[in-house]
Amino acid sequence: MAPTLTVIGSGTLVPSGERSSPCHLIEAAGAVLLLDAGPGAVHGLARHGKPWWKVGHLVLTHFHTDHFADLPHLLFALKWASPSARTRPLHVIGPPGLHRRIEALRNAHGEFIAHPGFDVVYSEVARDGTWDDGSLALRFAPTRHTDHSVAVRIELEGRAAGYTGDTGPDPALGPFLRGCEPLVSECALTDPAAAANHLSPASVAELACAANPANLVLTHLYPPLDAAAVPDLVRAAGYPGRVICARDGQQFTIGEAEPCSS
Repeated sequence: MAPTLTVIGSGTLVPSGERSSPCHLIEAAGAVLLLDAGPGAVHGLARHGKPWWKVGHLVLTHFHTDHFADLPHLLFALKWASPSARTRPLHVIGPPGLHRRIEALRNAHGEFIAHPGFDVVYSEVARDGTWDDGSLALRFAPTRHTDHSVAVRIELEGRAAGYTGDTGPDPALGPFLRGCEPLVSECALTDPAAAANHLSPASVAELACAANPANLVLTHLYPPLDAAAVPDLVRAAGYPGRVICARDGQQFTIGEAEPCSS
C-alpha cells in the first residue's frame, strides 16, 4: 500500500466547527508520523478513524500554540487510552528550542511529559538539518515565520511529501520542496499581504511555480480569506497547476497526482 497523507487539521486557532488547528498524518509501511499537533489533533485523529495509538513520530515545525498544544494530550492518550501497552518509543522532533519548551511543559503539567510510562525521545534538529532513523528521512529548511520555524520534506519509500509549516515568502523554499507530492502549504493572508511572516495567494503562487507539485494543498487560512475562492486567487496570481483547499479528513496518496479520498 502506498504511503498516504491525511489532513487532520486544516485551520488555525480561530474557532471553527469544520477545521481544527494544524495537524497532518503520514501513514506508511514503516512509519506513522504527525506533522504538528495543534489543539484538537488527537480528537481529530479519532474522529477520522485514524490509529492515533500507532503514531511513532511527531514533527513540530515551530512552537506556536496552534501547532504544538496537543502534545500533552497525545502523551496522555498513548499512556492511558491505547488498545495495548506501548512498547516502542515516541520520537518528537523539532527545531532548536524544543528542549526548553519540553522543560516548560514538564513544569506546567508534571513529570509525565518526560516520562509518560513509555519511552519518549525528544530530538532537536538544526533548522537546516536532517533526521533519519532508517524508516524515514526528514530534511528541514528555515522559514521566515519565527526565529525557530522550519519547513519539512518527508522522504520515504522512494517518495516525498512537503509541508511549509508557517512561513513568509522565501525564494529558497521552492527548490527545497521541489518533487514533493503533495505539497501542503499555508496560505494565511489576503493580498496585498499585511505581514511578511505568512503566505498569501500571490506568494503561494510564486512558491508553487518553483516547487511545481501536481497537488498544491492549501491550509491555515485566516478570515477574511474564502476557502472556496483561494484556489482561483492562486491561479490568478500565476500558478497554472492543480490547487486544492484542504478539508479536515482529506487524504492524498504520496507520490500520486490525485487525492485518494475527500
